[in-house]
Amino acid sequence: MPKRILSGTVISSNSNKTIVVKVTRRVKHKLYKKIISLSKNYHVHDEDNLYKSGDIVSIIESKPISKLKKWTVINNDGDQQ
Repeated sequence: MPKRILSGTVISSNSNKTIVVKVTRRVKHKLYKKIISLSKNYHVHDEDNLYKSGDIVSIIESKPISKLKKWTVINNDGDQQ
């Protein structure tokens, strides 16, 4: 099974080697057929402490690193030139 790749915004980088990324997705409500936004926070491994709050990053699923961390950062989407 392929690893999932998600894109989101860093909302916290206070911990050492850990960032919290908010991933927002848009889905259609089953009954009312209205498009709604659902968001979820992921604890992500950031080995070099490169990312700060507000950065847009892509994350990939990995083996469990700790109790909460099961994702790692693969690149920073905001660094496009």
